[in-house]
Amino acid sequence: MARHPTNRVPGHIFFDIWPIPEAYYSFYEECVNIKPRMILAVGRMGSAVEIKKEVSGMISFLLCLALLIIGYFVYGKIVDNTFGPDDRETPAVRINDGVDYVVMPQWKLFLVQLLNIAGLGPIFGALQGALWGPVVFLWITFGTIFAGGVHDYFSGMMSERNDGGSIAEITGKYLGPVMQNIMRVFSVVLLIMVGTVFAVGPAGLIVTLCKNSGMSGVLTTTLFWLVIILVYYFIATFISIDAIIGKIYPVFGICLIIMAVGVIFGIFTNPAYTIPEIWQHFGSMHPSGTPIWSFMFITVACGAISGFHSTQSPLMARCMKSEKQGHFVFYGAMVCEGIIALIWAAAGCSLYEITGGLNTGLAAALAEGQSAAIYDVCSKTMGGVGIALAMIGVVICPITSGDTAFRSARLTLADWFKIDQDSYANRLKLCVPVLGVGAFLGIGNALGFINYTVIWRYFSWTNQTLAMIVLWAASMYLFQEKKNYWITAVPATFMSAVSSTYFVLAPECLGSILNSKTAEGATIYNTAVAYPFGVIFAIAMLAIFLHATKKNTQKKAA
Repeated sequence: MARHPTNRVPGHIFFDIWPIPEAYYSFYEECVNIKPRMILAVGRMGSAVEIKKEVSGMISFLLCLALLIIGYFVYGKIVDNTFGPDDRETPAVRINDGVDYVVMPQWKLFLVQLLNIAGLGPIFGALQGALWGPVVFLWITFGTIFAGGVHDYFSGMMSERNDGGSIAEITGKYLGPVMQNIMRVFSVVLLIMVGTVFAVGPAGLIVTLCKNSGMSGVLTTTLFWLVIILVYYFIATFISIDAIIGKIYPVFGICLIIMAVGVIFGIFTNPAYTIPEIWQHFGSMHPSGTPIWSFMFITVACGAISGFHSTQSPLMARCMKSEKQGHFVFYGAMVCEGIIALIWAAAGCSLYEITGGLNTGLAAALAEGQSAAIYDVCSKTMGGVGIALAMIGVVICPITSGDTAFRSARLTLADWFKIDQDSYANRLKLCVPVLGVGAFLGIGNALGFINYTVIWRYFSWTNQTLAMIVLWAASMYLFQEKKNYWITAVPATFMSAVSSTYFVLAPECLGSILNSKTAEGATIYNTAVAYPFGVIFAIAMLAIFLHATKKNTQKKAA
Protein backbone atom coordinates (compact mmCIF):
# COMPACT_ATOMS: atom_id res chain seq x y z
CA MET A 1 0.00 0.00 0.00
CA ALA A 2 1.23 3.46 -0.85
CA ARG A 3 2.53 5.68 1.90
CA HIS A 4 0.26 8.59 2.72
CA PRO A 5 -0.01 11.31 5.35
CA THR A 6 -3.12 9.89 7.01
CA ASN A 7 -1.12 6.97 8.36
CA ARG A 8 -0.14 9.70 10.76
CA VAL A 9 -3.33 11.10 12.18
CA PRO A 10 -4.35 14.25 10.30
CA GLY A 11 -5.39 16.90 12.73
CA HIS A 12 -5.13 20.49 11.77
CA ILE A 13 -5.64 23.61 13.77
CA PHE A 14 -5.92 26.04 10.94
CA PHE A 15 -5.58 24.40 7.56
CA ASP A 16 -6.42 20.79 8.41
CA ILE A 17 -2.79 19.73 8.02
CA TRP A 18 -0.95 17.30 10.30
CA PRO A 19 1.44 18.93 11.46
CA ILE A 20 1.95 21.72 8.98
CA PRO A 21 5.71 22.24 8.97
CA GLU A 22 6.37 18.50 8.82
CA ALA A 23 3.59 17.19 6.59
CA TYR A 24 2.80 20.15 4.36
CA TYR A 25 5.55 22.63 3.73
CA SER A 26 8.22 19.98 3.37
CA PHE A 27 6.38 19.14 0.16
CA TYR A 28 6.49 22.64 -1.33
CA GLU A 29 9.53 21.74 -3.41
CA GLU A 30 7.74 18.63 -4.60
CA CYS A 31 4.89 20.83 -5.76
CA VAL A 32 7.24 22.82 -7.94
CA ASN A 33 9.03 19.73 -9.26
CA ILE A 34 5.97 17.53 -9.59
CA LYS A 35 5.89 16.90 -13.35
CA PRO A 36 8.41 14.00 -13.51
CA ARG A 37 6.66 12.24 -10.62
CA MET A 38 3.25 12.76 -12.20
CA ILE A 39 4.46 10.78 -15.20
CA LEU A 40 5.62 8.00 -12.89
CA ALA A 41 2.35 8.16 -10.99
CA VAL A 42 0.43 7.55 -14.20
CA GLY A 43 2.57 4.49 -14.74
CA ARG A 44 1.81 3.22 -11.22
CA MET A 45 -1.89 3.97 -11.07
CA GLY A 46 -2.99 4.16 -14.67
CA SER A 47 -4.67 7.25 -16.06
CA ALA A 48 -8.02 8.36 -14.72
CA VAL A 49 -9.43 8.07 -18.21
CA GLU A 50 -8.54 4.39 -18.42
CA ILE A 51 -9.90 3.67 -14.94
CA LYS A 52 -13.29 5.37 -15.12
CA LYS A 53 -15.32 5.65 -18.29
CA GLU A 54 -18.87 5.76 -16.98
CA VAL A 55 -20.73 9.03 -16.53
CA SER A 56 -22.62 9.41 -13.26
CA GLY A 57 -25.63 11.53 -12.48
CA MET A 58 -23.63 12.88 -9.55
CA ILE A 59 -26.88 13.00 -7.62
CA SER A 60 -25.28 12.94 -4.16
CA PHE A 61 -23.08 15.91 -4.92
CA LEU A 62 -25.89 17.96 -6.44
CA LEU A 63 -28.23 17.18 -3.54
CA CYS A 64 -25.62 18.25 -0.98
CA LEU A 65 -24.90 21.41 -2.98
CA ALA A 66 -28.61 22.23 -3.06
CA LEU A 67 -28.94 21.57 0.68
CA LEU A 68 -26.10 23.99 1.43
CA ILE A 69 -27.72 26.74 -0.61
CA ILE A 70 -31.16 26.08 0.86
CA GLY A 71 -29.60 25.88 4.32
CA TYR A 72 -28.25 29.41 3.95
CA PHE A 73 -31.65 30.86 3.12
CA VAL A 74 -33.74 28.74 5.49
CA TYR A 75 -31.76 27.60 8.54
CA GLY A 76 -29.40 30.55 8.30
CA LYS A 77 -32.38 32.87 8.53
CA ILE A 78 -33.71 30.93 11.53
CA VAL A 79 -30.35 31.44 13.24
CA ASP A 80 -30.38 35.12 12.32
CA ASN A 81 -33.92 35.62 13.62
CA THR A 82 -33.03 33.79 16.85
CA PHE A 83 -30.21 36.22 17.51
CA GLY A 84 -32.38 39.18 16.51
CA PRO A 85 -30.20 41.80 14.79
CA ASP A 86 -31.53 45.33 15.10
CA ASP A 87 -30.68 48.89 14.11
CA ARG A 88 -28.40 49.72 17.04
CA GLU A 89 -25.14 51.50 16.33
CA THR A 90 -22.34 49.03 15.60
CA PRO A 91 -18.81 49.20 17.06
CA ALA A 92 -17.46 50.18 13.62
CA VAL A 93 -19.70 53.26 13.58
CA ARG A 94 -19.50 54.09 17.29
CA ILE A 95 -15.76 53.60 17.85
CA ASN A 96 -14.35 54.00 14.32
CA ASP A 97 -10.68 54.44 15.26
CA GLY A 98 -9.47 54.15 11.66
CA VAL A 99 -7.29 51.15 12.54
CA ASP A 100 -9.29 48.11 13.63
CA TYR A 101 -12.77 49.64 13.69
CA VAL A 102 -13.36 50.67 10.09
CA VAL A 103 -16.67 50.51 8.22
CA MET A 104 -16.41 48.31 5.10
CA PRO A 105 -19.01 47.55 2.43
CA GLN A 106 -20.86 44.25 2.81
CA TRP A 107 -19.33 42.55 -0.25
CA LYS A 108 -15.85 43.31 1.02
CA LEU A 109 -16.70 42.05 4.51
CA PHE A 110 -17.90 38.79 2.99
CA LEU A 111 -14.80 38.19 0.86
CA VAL A 112 -12.32 39.13 3.59
CA GLN A 113 -14.18 36.91 6.07
CA LEU A 114 -14.14 34.05 3.55
CA LEU A 115 -10.39 34.32 3.01
CA ASN A 116 -9.71 34.74 6.75
CA ILE A 117 -11.63 31.60 7.72
CA ALA A 118 -10.80 29.54 4.65
CA GLY A 119 -7.36 30.06 3.15
CA LEU A 120 -6.51 26.59 1.89
CA GLY A 121 -8.33 24.84 4.76
CA PRO A 122 -11.41 23.67 2.83
CA ILE A 123 -9.09 22.33 0.13
CA PHE A 124 -6.59 20.36 2.20
CA GLY A 125 -9.10 19.14 4.74
CA ALA A 126 -11.61 18.11 2.07
CA LEU A 127 -9.01 16.16 0.08
CA GLN A 128 -7.93 14.35 3.24
CA GLY A 129 -11.56 13.77 4.15
CA ALA A 130 -12.24 12.29 0.71
CA LEU A 131 -10.09 9.32 1.73
CA TRP A 132 -13.15 8.12 3.66
CA GLY A 133 -15.22 8.34 0.47
CA PRO A 134 -18.39 10.29 -0.43
CA VAL A 135 -19.69 9.87 3.13
CA VAL A 136 -17.62 13.00 3.81
CA PHE A 137 -20.23 14.95 1.78
CA LEU A 138 -22.69 14.44 4.64
CA TRP A 139 -20.36 15.91 7.26
CA ILE A 140 -19.49 18.89 5.08
CA THR A 141 -23.15 19.59 4.30
CA PHE A 142 -24.84 19.10 7.66
CA GLY A 143 -21.78 20.22 9.62
CA THR A 144 -21.80 23.54 7.75
CA ILE A 145 -25.54 24.15 8.09
CA PHE A 146 -26.12 23.11 11.70
CA ALA A 147 -22.70 23.61 13.31
CA GLY A 148 -20.18 25.65 11.33
CA GLY A 149 -22.56 28.36 10.15
CA VAL A 150 -24.07 28.65 13.62
CA HIS A 151 -20.61 28.79 15.24
CA ASP A 152 -19.29 31.47 12.90
CA TYR A 153 -22.46 33.55 13.09
CA PHE A 154 -22.60 33.66 16.87
CA SER A 155 -18.84 34.15 17.35
CA GLY A 156 -19.10 37.19 15.06
CA MET A 157 -22.39 38.58 16.35
CA MET A 158 -21.58 38.09 20.05
CA SER A 159 -18.35 39.97 19.38
CA GLU A 160 -20.31 42.71 17.62
CA ARG A 161 -22.64 43.03 20.62
CA ASN A 162 -19.61 43.33 22.92
CA ASP A 163 -17.71 46.14 21.20
CA GLY A 164 -15.90 43.78 18.81
CA GLY A 165 -14.24 41.88 21.65
CA SER A 166 -11.95 38.93 20.95
CA ILE A 167 -13.29 35.43 21.43
CA ALA A 168 -11.41 34.98 24.71
CA GLU A 169 -13.26 37.93 26.22
CA ILE A 170 -16.59 36.70 24.89
CA THR A 171 -16.22 33.20 26.33
CA GLY A 172 -15.08 34.70 29.62
CA LYS A 173 -18.19 36.84 29.86
CA TYR A 174 -20.54 33.89 29.43
CA LEU A 175 -18.50 30.98 30.83
CA GLY A 176 -16.61 32.65 33.66
CA PRO A 177 -13.14 34.06 34.47
CA VAL A 178 -11.34 30.69 34.58
CA MET A 179 -12.37 29.86 31.01
CA GLN A 180 -11.54 33.41 30.01
CA ASN A 181 -7.92 33.14 31.16
CA ILE A 182 -7.54 29.71 29.59
CA MET A 183 -8.85 31.04 26.29
CA ARG A 184 -6.62 34.11 26.46
CA VAL A 185 -3.43 32.08 26.81
CA PHE A 186 -4.52 29.42 24.36
CA SER A 187 -5.63 31.94 21.71
CA VAL A 188 -2.41 33.95 21.78
CA VAL A 189 -0.17 30.86 21.62
CA LEU A 190 -2.25 29.33 18.83
CA LEU A 191 -2.35 32.53 16.76
CA ILE A 192 1.40 33.14 17.03
CA MET A 193 2.10 29.53 16.09
CA VAL A 194 -0.20 29.78 13.06
CA GLY A 195 1.38 33.04 11.96
CA THR A 196 4.90 31.62 12.30
CA VAL A 197 4.10 28.41 10.43
CA PHE A 198 2.67 30.38 7.54
CA ALA A 199 5.74 32.55 7.28
CA VAL A 200 8.32 29.74 7.21
CA GLY A 201 6.44 27.65 4.62
CA PRO A 202 5.96 30.24 1.87
CA ALA A 203 9.56 31.38 2.33
CA GLY A 204 10.71 27.84 1.54
CA LEU A 205 8.60 27.65 -1.60
CA ILE A 206 9.79 31.02 -2.89
CA VAL A 207 13.38 29.81 -2.47
CA THR A 208 12.60 26.72 -4.55
CA LEU A 209 10.98 28.84 -7.25
CA CYS A 210 14.02 31.13 -7.35
CA LYS A 211 16.43 28.21 -7.62
CA ASN A 212 14.39 26.64 -10.42
CA SER A 213 14.49 29.97 -12.25
CA GLY A 214 18.29 29.93 -12.23
CA MET A 215 18.76 32.56 -9.54
CA SER A 216 21.53 32.43 -6.95
CA GLY A 217 22.85 34.34 -3.97
CA VAL A 218 20.71 35.87 -1.26
CA LEU A 219 17.48 35.32 -3.23
CA THR A 220 17.91 31.57 -2.78
CA THR A 221 18.12 31.67 1.02
CA THR A 222 15.11 30.94 3.22
CA LEU A 223 16.24 33.48 5.81
CA PHE A 224 16.03 36.36 3.31
CA TRP A 225 12.45 35.62 2.26
CA LEU A 226 11.40 34.83 5.82
CA VAL A 227 12.55 38.26 6.93
CA ILE A 228 10.66 39.84 4.01
CA ILE A 229 7.45 38.02 4.94
CA LEU A 230 7.83 38.89 8.64
CA VAL A 231 8.34 42.56 7.76
CA TYR A 232 5.15 42.42 5.71
CA TYR A 233 3.38 40.76 8.64
CA PHE A 234 4.52 43.57 10.92
CA ILE A 235 3.21 46.22 8.55
CA ALA A 236 -0.12 44.43 7.96
CA THR A 237 -0.58 43.86 11.70
CA PHE A 238 0.27 47.47 12.58
CA ILE A 239 -1.62 49.58 10.04
CA SER A 240 -5.35 50.01 9.37
CA ILE A 241 -7.26 46.87 8.43
CA ASP A 242 -8.56 48.65 5.34
CA ALA A 243 -5.10 49.61 4.05
CA ILE A 244 -3.99 46.15 2.84
CA ILE A 245 -6.41 43.48 4.07
CA GLY A 246 -9.50 45.39 2.99
CA LYS A 247 -8.12 46.26 -0.45
CA ILE A 248 -6.19 43.18 -1.60
CA TYR A 249 -7.75 40.23 0.21
CA PRO A 250 -11.10 40.38 -1.59
CA VAL A 251 -9.18 39.65 -4.80
CA PHE A 252 -7.65 36.51 -3.30
CA GLY A 253 -11.06 35.52 -1.95
CA ILE A 254 -12.40 35.68 -5.50
CA CYS A 255 -9.44 33.55 -6.70
CA LEU A 256 -10.36 30.91 -4.12
CA ILE A 257 -13.92 30.81 -5.49
CA ILE A 258 -12.74 30.74 -9.12
CA MET A 259 -10.43 27.82 -8.33
CA ALA A 260 -13.34 25.81 -6.89
CA VAL A 261 -15.66 26.66 -9.81
CA GLY A 262 -12.96 25.63 -12.28
CA VAL A 263 -12.44 22.30 -10.53
CA ILE A 264 -16.12 21.31 -10.55
CA PHE A 265 -16.56 22.53 -14.12
CA GLY A 266 -13.61 20.38 -15.17
CA ILE A 267 -15.13 17.33 -13.45
CA PHE A 268 -18.60 17.81 -14.95
CA THR A 269 -17.33 18.36 -18.48
CA ASN A 270 -14.96 15.37 -18.51
CA PRO A 271 -16.74 11.99 -18.85
CA ALA A 272 -13.63 10.28 -17.47
CA TYR A 273 -14.37 11.61 -13.97
CA THR A 274 -17.21 10.24 -11.86
CA ILE A 275 -18.34 11.58 -8.51
CA PRO A 276 -19.45 8.47 -6.58
CA GLU A 277 -22.84 8.28 -4.92
CA ILE A 278 -23.12 8.14 -1.13
CA TRP A 279 -25.53 5.19 -1.18
CA GLN A 280 -23.08 3.14 -3.25
CA HIS A 281 -20.20 3.80 -0.84
CA PHE A 282 -21.92 4.34 2.50
CA GLY A 283 -18.98 3.38 4.64
CA SER A 284 -15.28 4.03 5.05
CA MET A 285 -13.05 3.85 1.98
CA HIS A 286 -9.97 4.88 3.95
CA PRO A 287 -6.97 2.79 2.81
CA SER A 288 -5.52 2.60 6.34
CA GLY A 289 -8.77 1.76 8.06
CA THR A 290 -8.79 4.95 10.14
CA PRO A 291 -12.23 5.19 11.81
CA ILE A 292 -14.73 7.71 10.48
CA TRP A 293 -15.65 8.65 14.05
CA SER A 294 -14.16 10.92 15.07
CA PHE A 295 -11.12 11.30 12.80
CA MET A 296 -13.08 12.51 9.78
CA PHE A 297 -14.78 15.17 11.91
CA ILE A 298 -11.39 16.47 13.06
CA THR A 299 -9.70 16.23 9.66
CA VAL A 300 -12.43 18.15 7.83
CA ALA A 301 -12.65 21.21 10.06
CA CYS A 302 -12.59 24.15 7.66
CA GLY A 303 -15.52 23.33 5.40
CA ALA A 304 -17.71 21.97 8.22
CA ILE A 305 -16.85 23.67 11.53
CA SER A 306 -13.56 25.11 12.75
CA GLY A 307 -12.79 26.76 16.06
CA PHE A 308 -10.17 28.95 14.43
CA HIS A 309 -12.95 30.88 12.71
CA SER A 310 -13.99 32.28 16.07
CA THR A 311 -10.63 34.06 16.33
CA GLN A 312 -11.16 35.66 12.92
CA SER A 313 -14.85 36.65 13.04
CA PRO A 314 -14.24 39.53 15.52
CA LEU A 315 -12.04 41.19 12.87
CA MET A 316 -15.08 41.68 10.64
CA ALA A 317 -17.40 42.29 13.60
CA ARG A 318 -15.40 45.50 14.09
CA CYS A 319 -16.06 46.56 10.48
CA MET A 320 -19.83 46.05 10.06
CA LYS A 321 -22.06 49.03 9.40
CA SER A 322 -25.20 47.15 10.42
CA GLU A 323 -26.01 44.08 12.50
CA LYS A 324 -28.23 42.90 9.68
CA GLN A 325 -25.13 42.16 7.61
CA GLY A 326 -24.23 39.28 9.94
CA HIS A 327 -26.31 36.64 8.13
CA PHE A 328 -24.51 37.23 4.84
CA VAL A 329 -21.04 37.93 6.23
CA PHE A 330 -20.71 35.20 8.89
CA TYR A 331 -23.21 32.47 8.04
CA GLY A 332 -22.87 33.14 4.31
CA ALA A 333 -19.08 32.96 4.27
CA MET A 334 -19.22 29.64 6.13
CA VAL A 335 -21.71 28.21 3.62
CA CYS A 336 -19.47 29.40 0.78
CA GLU A 337 -16.53 27.65 2.43
CA GLY A 338 -18.67 24.53 2.79
CA ILE A 339 -19.42 24.60 -0.94
CA ILE A 340 -15.71 24.97 -1.72
CA ALA A 341 -14.93 22.02 0.56
CA LEU A 342 -17.70 19.93 -1.06
CA ILE A 343 -16.21 20.57 -4.50
CA TRP A 344 -12.70 19.58 -3.43
CA ALA A 345 -13.99 16.50 -1.63
CA ALA A 346 -15.79 15.55 -4.85
CA ALA A 347 -12.53 16.01 -6.73
CA GLY A 348 -10.73 13.72 -4.30
CA CYS A 349 -13.43 11.07 -4.72
CA SER A 350 -13.66 11.25 -8.52
CA LEU A 351 -10.22 11.88 -10.02
CA TYR A 352 -8.33 8.92 -8.59
CA GLU A 353 -8.28 5.15 -8.67
CA ILE A 354 -10.36 3.04 -6.30
CA THR A 355 -8.90 -0.38 -5.54
CA GLY A 356 -10.92 -2.96 -3.66
CA GLY A 357 -13.33 -0.28 -2.44
CA LEU A 358 -10.48 1.84 -1.03
CA ASN A 359 -9.25 5.26 -2.18
CA THR A 360 -5.73 4.09 -2.94
CA GLY A 361 -5.26 6.51 -5.85
CA LEU A 362 -6.02 9.56 -3.73
CA ALA A 363 -3.79 8.22 -0.96
CA ALA A 364 -0.92 7.91 -3.45
CA ALA A 365 -1.52 11.47 -4.69
CA LEU A 366 -1.55 12.85 -1.15
CA ALA A 367 1.63 10.91 -0.40
CA GLU A 368 3.38 13.22 -2.87
CA GLY A 369 2.47 16.12 -0.60
CA GLN A 370 -0.70 18.08 -0.14
CA SER A 371 0.54 21.04 -2.19
CA ALA A 372 1.40 18.62 -4.96
CA ALA A 373 -2.12 17.16 -4.70
CA ILE A 374 -3.63 20.62 -5.28
CA TYR A 375 -1.37 21.03 -8.29
CA ASP A 376 -2.49 17.64 -9.61
CA VAL A 377 -6.23 18.32 -9.19
CA CYS A 378 -6.01 21.78 -10.78
CA SER A 379 -3.91 20.43 -13.65
CA LYS A 380 -6.36 17.62 -14.39
CA THR A 381 -9.46 19.80 -14.25
CA MET A 382 -8.27 23.17 -15.57
CA GLY A 383 -4.97 22.63 -17.36
CA GLY A 384 -2.47 25.50 -17.45
CA VAL A 385 -4.83 28.03 -15.86
CA GLY A 386 -5.39 25.64 -12.97
CA ILE A 387 -1.65 25.22 -12.45
CA ALA A 388 -1.22 29.00 -12.22
CA LEU A 389 -4.08 29.27 -9.70
CA ALA A 390 -2.65 26.39 -7.67
CA MET A 391 0.78 28.00 -7.44
CA ILE A 392 -0.74 31.34 -6.41
CA GLY A 393 -2.87 29.54 -3.85
CA VAL A 394 -0.14 27.63 -2.07
CA VAL A 395 2.00 30.78 -1.76
CA ILE A 396 -0.47 33.63 -1.22
CA CYS A 397 -3.23 32.04 0.84
CA PRO A 398 -0.92 30.92 3.67
CA ILE A 399 0.63 34.39 3.82
CA THR A 400 -2.78 36.07 4.00
CA SER A 401 -3.72 33.69 6.80
CA GLY A 402 -0.52 34.35 8.70
CA ASP A 403 -0.91 38.10 8.90
CA THR A 404 -4.52 37.95 10.12
CA ALA A 405 -3.38 35.46 12.76
CA PHE A 406 -0.81 37.94 14.08
CA ARG A 407 -3.38 40.74 13.90
CA SER A 408 -5.83 38.67 15.94
CA ALA A 409 -3.08 37.94 18.47
CA ARG A 410 -2.45 41.68 18.87
CA LEU A 411 -6.13 42.37 19.41
CA THR A 412 -6.51 39.50 21.87
CA LEU A 413 -3.66 40.92 23.94
CA ALA A 414 -5.11 44.42 23.64
CA ASP A 415 -8.46 43.23 25.01
CA TRP A 416 -6.71 41.23 27.73
CA PHE A 417 -4.56 44.09 29.06
CA LYS A 418 -7.02 46.88 28.17
CA ILE A 419 -4.63 48.67 25.83
CA ASP A 420 -6.31 51.03 23.35
CA GLN A 421 -5.04 50.53 19.82
CA ASP A 422 -5.78 53.95 18.35
CA SER A 423 -2.24 55.25 18.90
CA TYR A 424 0.98 54.16 17.18
CA ALA A 425 2.76 53.74 20.50
CA ASN A 426 0.19 51.33 21.91
CA ARG A 427 0.16 49.23 18.75
CA LEU A 428 3.95 49.06 18.81
CA LYS A 429 3.82 47.83 22.41
CA LEU A 430 2.00 44.72 21.20
CA CYS A 431 3.23 44.32 17.61
CA VAL A 432 6.89 44.21 18.65
CA PRO A 433 6.59 41.35 21.17
CA VAL A 434 4.06 39.39 19.09
CA LEU A 435 6.09 39.58 15.89
CA GLY A 436 9.28 39.25 17.93
CA VAL A 437 8.21 35.85 19.23
CA GLY A 438 7.13 34.85 15.73
CA ALA A 439 10.47 35.95 14.30
CA PHE A 440 12.37 34.09 17.03
CA LEU A 441 10.50 30.86 16.29
CA GLY A 442 10.60 31.27 12.51
CA ILE A 443 14.23 32.31 12.15
CA GLY A 444 15.29 29.76 14.74
CA ASN A 445 13.51 27.08 12.75
CA ALA A 446 15.02 28.28 9.45
CA LEU A 447 18.52 28.16 10.96
CA GLY A 448 17.92 24.73 12.47
CA PHE A 449 18.02 25.82 16.11
CA ILE A 450 14.32 25.42 16.96
CA ASN A 451 11.91 22.62 16.09
CA TYR A 452 8.35 23.48 17.11
CA THR A 453 6.65 20.67 15.17
CA VAL A 454 6.35 18.62 18.35
CA ILE A 455 4.42 21.43 20.04
CA TRP A 456 2.26 21.92 16.94
CA ARG A 457 1.38 18.22 16.88
CA TYR A 458 -0.45 18.53 20.19
CA PHE A 459 -2.76 21.18 18.74
CA SER A 460 -4.32 18.59 16.41
CA TRP A 461 -7.50 18.23 18.46
CA THR A 462 -7.79 21.69 19.99
CA ASN A 463 -9.31 23.33 16.93
CA GLN A 464 -12.60 21.48 17.38
CA THR A 465 -12.33 21.82 21.15
CA LEU A 466 -12.21 25.58 20.63
CA ALA A 467 -15.36 25.31 18.48
CA MET A 468 -17.02 23.32 21.26
CA ILE A 469 -16.21 26.01 23.86
CA VAL A 470 -17.50 28.82 21.63
CA LEU A 471 -20.79 26.97 21.02
CA TRP A 472 -21.29 26.48 24.77
CA ALA A 473 -20.61 30.21 25.28
CA ALA A 474 -23.20 31.00 22.60
CA SER A 475 -25.67 28.69 24.35
CA MET A 476 -25.23 30.56 27.62
CA TYR A 477 -25.61 33.87 25.79
CA LEU A 478 -28.92 32.73 24.28
CA PHE A 479 -30.11 31.48 27.64
CA GLN A 480 -29.37 34.82 29.26
CA GLU A 481 -31.21 36.55 26.43
CA LYS A 482 -34.18 34.18 26.91
CA LYS A 483 -33.87 32.81 23.40
CA ASN A 484 -33.76 29.31 21.90
CA TYR A 485 -30.39 28.02 23.08
CA TRP A 486 -30.85 24.55 21.59
CA ILE A 487 -29.66 25.73 18.16
CA THR A 488 -26.19 26.07 19.71
CA ALA A 489 -26.43 23.54 22.57
CA VAL A 490 -27.08 20.61 20.20
CA PRO A 491 -23.97 21.21 18.01
CA ALA A 492 -22.00 22.02 21.20
CA THR A 493 -22.94 18.61 22.61
CA PHE A 494 -22.02 16.94 19.33
CA MET A 495 -18.64 18.67 19.18
CA SER A 496 -18.01 17.70 22.80
CA ALA A 497 -18.33 14.07 21.72
CA VAL A 498 -16.08 14.64 18.69
CA SER A 499 -13.26 16.32 20.63
CA SER A 500 -13.28 13.94 23.59
CA THR A 501 -13.39 10.82 21.41
CA TYR A 502 -10.51 12.06 19.30
CA PHE A 503 -8.49 12.94 22.39
CA VAL A 504 -8.74 9.32 23.55
CA LEU A 505 -8.03 7.78 20.12
CA ALA A 506 -5.41 10.07 18.58
CA PRO A 507 -1.79 8.83 18.72
CA GLU A 508 -0.54 12.28 19.75
CA CYS A 509 -2.97 12.23 22.68
CA LEU A 510 -4.10 9.24 24.78
CA GLY A 511 -4.07 6.94 21.78
CA SER A 512 -0.33 6.40 22.24
CA ILE A 513 -1.22 4.59 25.47
CA LEU A 514 -4.56 2.96 24.67
CA ASN A 515 -4.13 1.86 21.03
CA SER A 516 -2.19 -1.19 19.90
CA LYS A 517 -0.44 -2.41 16.76
CA THR A 518 -0.77 -5.44 14.53
CA ALA A 519 2.24 -7.53 13.53
CA GLU A 520 2.36 -5.52 10.29
CA GLY A 521 2.43 -2.22 12.20
CA ALA A 522 -1.16 -1.10 11.52
CA THR A 523 -2.90 0.73 14.35
CA ILE A 524 -5.74 -0.95 16.22
CA TYR A 525 -7.82 1.88 17.65
CA ASN A 526 -9.32 1.31 21.07
CA THR A 527 -12.84 2.35 20.12
CA ALA A 528 -14.29 0.20 22.91
CA VAL A 529 -13.00 2.79 25.37
CA ALA A 530 -13.07 5.94 23.23
CA TYR A 531 -16.63 5.76 21.92
CA PRO A 532 -18.37 5.34 25.30
CA PHE A 533 -16.08 7.97 26.80
CA GLY A 534 -17.07 10.46 24.09
CA VAL A 535 -20.77 9.84 24.64
CA ILE A 536 -20.48 10.13 28.43
CA PHE A 537 -18.41 13.32 28.16
CA ALA A 538 -20.93 14.92 25.79
CA ILE A 539 -23.85 14.04 28.06
CA ALA A 540 -21.93 15.39 31.06
CA MET A 541 -21.26 18.69 29.28
CA LEU A 542 -24.93 19.05 28.40
CA ALA A 543 -25.92 18.21 31.97
CA ILE A 544 -23.50 20.82 33.35
CA PHE A 545 -24.94 23.43 31.00
CA LEU A 546 -28.55 22.62 31.92
CA HIS A 547 -27.65 22.65 35.61
CA ALA A 548 -26.04 26.07 35.18
CA THR A 549 -29.14 27.42 33.47
CA LYS A 550 -31.39 26.03 36.22
CA LYS A 551 -29.15 27.46 38.93
CA ASN A 552 -29.10 30.82 37.19
CA THR A 553 -32.90 30.83 36.93
CA GLN A 554 -33.30 29.99 40.62
CA LYS A 555 -30.83 32.71 41.57
CA LYS A 556 -32.79 35.33 39.65
CA ALA A 557 -36.08 34.11 41.14
CA ALA A 558 -34.64 34.48 44.65
